[in-house]
Amino acid sequence: RRKEEAIANHLSSPATAAAAASCSNNKSKAAFLPGGAGHHANGLTKPAGSGIFSNSKPGAAKKLVIKNFKEKPKLPENYTQETWQKLKEAVEAIQNSTSIKYNLEELYQAVENLCSHKISAKLYKQLRAACEDHIKAQINQFREYPLHVLFLKKIDTCWQDHCRQMIMVRSIFLFLDRTYVLQNSMLPSIWDMGLELFRFYIISDLKVQSKTIDGILLLIERERNGEAIDRSLLRSLLSMLSDLQIYQDSFEQRFLEETNRLYAAEGQRLMQEREVPEYLHHVSKRLEEEADRVITYLDQSTQKPLIATVEKQLLGEHLTATLQKGLTHLLDENRIQDLSLLYQLFSRVRGVVFVCLDKLEVCQRMKEAFATFINKRPNKPAELIGQEHFPSFITAAPSANVKVQLITMCHKYTFIYSKTCGFKATGRKQRKCGAAFTSKLEGMFKDMELSKDIMVQFKQHMQCQNLPGNIELTVNILTMGYWPTYVPMEVHMPPEMVRLQEIFKTFYLGKHSGRKLQWQSTLGHCVLKAEYKEGKKELQVSLFQTLVLLMFNEGEEFTLEEIKLATGIEESELRRTLQSLACGKARVLTKIPKSKDVEDGDKFSCNDDFKHKLFRIKINQIQMKETVEEQASTTERVFQDRQYQIDAAIVRIMKMRKTLSHNLLMSEPADLKKRIESLIDRDYMERDKENPNQYKLLTFCHFIADT
Repeated sequence: RRKEEAIANHLSSPATAAAAASCSNNKSKAAFLPGGAGHHANGLTKPAGSGIFSNSKPGAAKKLVIKNFKEKPKLPENYTQETWQKLKEAVEAIQNSTSIKYNLEELYQAVENLCSHKISAKLYKQLRAACEDHIKAQINQFREYPLHVLFLKKIDTCWQDHCRQMIMVRSIFLFLDRTYVLQNSMLPSIWDMGLELFRFYIISDLKVQSKTIDGILLLIERERNGEAIDRSLLRSLLSMLSDLQIYQDSFEQRFLEETNRLYAAEGQRLMQEREVPEYLHHVSKRLEEEADRVITYLDQSTQKPLIATVEKQLLGEHLTATLQKGLTHLLDENRIQDLSLLYQLFSRVRGVVFVCLDKLEVCQRMKEAFATFINKRPNKPAELIGQEHFPSFITAAPSANVKVQLITMCHKYTFIYSKTCGFKATGRKQRKCGAAFTSKLEGMFKDMELSKDIMVQFKQHMQCQNLPGNIELTVNILTMGYWPTYVPMEVHMPPEMVRLQEIFKTFYLGKHSGRKLQWQSTLGHCVLKAEYKEGKKELQVSLFQTLVLLMFNEGEEFTLEEIKLATGIEESELRRTLQSLACGKARVLTKIPKSKDVEDGDKFSCNDDFKHKLFRIKINQIQMKETVEEQASTTERVFQDRQYQIDAAIVRIMKMRKTLSHNLLMSEPADLKKRIESLIDRDYMERDKENPNQYKLLTFCHFIADT
């Protein structure tokens, strides 16, 4: 079978195909025999002297026999020399940028013929010698050339021409490159040979290399000084140095030294001439410029040492001077952007920001500084924090993440010395601030968790009783002792809502007998579905806003007095409610006459043309500002609430110390002076008769510590 395949393969050649055609023209049948008597050992040919076709009998099938291949023909005597002369002329024409007399395919075939007859080694040496002679002749034009931009352009032109010539030469000698050179690992490829020769005879010349590197550094220095230069020329020259593998040794080291020298002098000069913000912006600009140079024409390997050099000379060497000269000034003037830039820049210097923030002493001083300025206004910070956080989670739905807001609020309270005894923390706050500080907040958490469980049971109760109703009710059960005190307000609610409240009241009191439920209408909120010309919307509003809006299902226009009579809302609260609905950002009601305030006799109607990009719209209530008298009353009430805790704290301290000096006692809890005098007046403790600065606890008052 192998012999049959060999014969079939030979038939694919032009000679075999012609023989097959000849058989066809003679109208004879050719038979391919795999072997038999009279054949050679390979089974394909007959002995010498026999014809190609033979018939043993008239009319028998013709036999096609293929003879052995003849020996490889020898090259003519002068073929090698003549062929090399032809190739040499072509190489010289390429090097001189003149036209080639011969066809490129003919030249390629000539190289293949020489390589096939084992003349590859000689051919490679001749090619190297031809390239070497040409490159040697180029060096003289650079040695005496003055250092100028034209010198760099001439070097670049020579390099570009050399690359183009070697690509063309390699395309002609490609067969040599892929056979002989590839099989000899010690020989460089034709392209690498060209690089090696150019490096050895052109760039490695001391004068040429020195002028080239000096010229490149001069251009970079000009660019750093603000002059416009030919960046493409720099990119080409530095790429040449990288391709010739002398970039790091000949250029990068000198470049980094010059960079270090330049920025060392510049840093010293600018630190004396400029203010810190201006200096920081200059440093940021310099870093951006150097990063751009790496992207545009420098090698990527230079980026890390280059940026490190700039950071060291412009930042690291002037760290102390910068902080002493400008940090306090920036902090005093609250220049956030400049402080941010200062932080970003010095974060680049290894070990500066990390060491600063890693020190426990620094972090502690930052906390103390924050606590100092926040306590400059007694009681006010606690009030503001409570106003910020309490409304959001008291009126929040059970699914809301209330715990996160409570923890955030309590974290702020840890910085306040004058803490109101209604705001506490749990868990880690309890360990940090003590159990007394966290007791009421734990009760708040417990109320919110129990409310979730109660609502699950209530929904199951509604389903089991098959109670009708299309209103979904959610109730938060708040223990009065844990939460702020709210003044109840009786309002007139729709019958459906009243019936639903009664159902829940019956359900809750059935499970918890002896308790009393008091509805806080000021904390209620609802979600209303409304239809406008633009489409359906959902309004997230308070209970008071809900009662007002539901009235417009029964009529088109109402006055202030009519709304007050129908809803039962207190007049001041009603005015703020109508103002939020008719004068706020989301004006679902229209008011006549148009004004920012609600006056007697104003008329209100539904705004059918209301438009809003959101589907669910939250309409906030307008908050009423607290008067000075109300603030004073609140502060006094808070102090009255916590005076007993202070009394107990003083007694506990005195029980432990028995006798304590005035200064040491004053350094224990805050707000002591008034309470110490009060305890002395009530005969719970007394001053030492011999030393007025000493206090003694009277033994009969031990019960106070346990109240």
